[in-house]
Amino acid sequence: MIKILELFGGIGAPRKALINLGIDHKCIDYVEWTPNRVKAYNALYNHLHKPQDVTTWNLKPDILVHGSPCQDNSRGNKSRKGLSSDSRSHLMLETLRIIEEMGMWKPKIVIWENVKGVLDKGVRPIFDYYLEEMERLGYTNSFDVLDARDFGVPHARERVFCISLFGNEKFDFNKLERKKMINISEYLEFSMDDEIPEQYLITIPSMLNKIKEFNPKPTGSYKRQLDVIKDFCYTITERQDRCPNAGIIRLKNPQYRYLTERECWRLLGFDDEDYNLMLKEFPTKPGKRNATLYALAGNSIVVNVLEAIFKVLIETDKVIAA
Repeated sequence: MIKILELFGGIGAPRKALINLGIDHKCIDYVEWTPNRVKAYNALYNHLHKPQDVTTWNLKPDILVHGSPCQDNSRGNKSRKGLSSDSRSHLMLETLRIIEEMGMWKPKIVIWENVKGVLDKGVRPIFDYYLEEMERLGYTNSFDVLDARDFGVPHARERVFCISLFGNEKFDFNKLERKKMINISEYLEFSMDDEIPEQYLITIPSMLNKIKEFNPKPTGSYKRQLDVIKDFCYTITERQDRCPNAGIIRLKNPQYRYLTERECWRLLGFDDEDYNLMLKEFPTKPGKRNATLYALAGNSIVVNVLEAIFKVLIETDKVIAA
């Protein structure tokens, strides 16, 4: 059995990946401060945080996965703070403290995921510091930028994945199994001929004026535009009703619509059964979009990418499923 520790755990994408692979595992702990994410995680994995006698636990995790807050690393944030003490991204350094305090129980594998902007000059020092400290703790680091489109998902989501192995061996990203991208039409909830619920239609003039093919040459100081989705969507974030967003769908009239909450969950690698559980926890008001369900998806890791990583780790005996 693989033992996993999820820090900044979100909605549990690492656990979903292990379930999809059929790997026997146990989450020895899950840490997340946002109440809605904790509520979603509990519903997805039938888990409740209850008092337990820690003396009955084996607290040594095989894999530690952490995806610390990315806002202060993001290229979309004009006031990125990097390594400054008030940066939300500074929380990634808490993982270093936790690993050091584990002593001889250090995890065999540590996986860190974040936005590509962490490699930019202005915020790179925090990543370099993390790498140096992981080496001091006995790990060998490997990192690469992975795009969900290379793992079959029509979602242009590029993220830095750093995989640290305890000892002297490096993780080989070339061993990851790439898959042909499926067209986004296979992920959509509505076809061109369906009647689209009104809440998903774009009717606000300020948004219509930002649609690239509707207004290819915007004027004014704010020139960000909305891309029309063709084969794949762009990065899904917490909100779709802003510019830029993950892209919009062109309808026949022509009209345009937002991606639905269900479509966003599918494009993060979760299935409809997962989404239906979320609807029970966070009901949608009639005629309204569900901001909570959008936000939960937008903060997750793409499950399919994690599946590819775990598969290599298991096949190369970096972690043994006993």
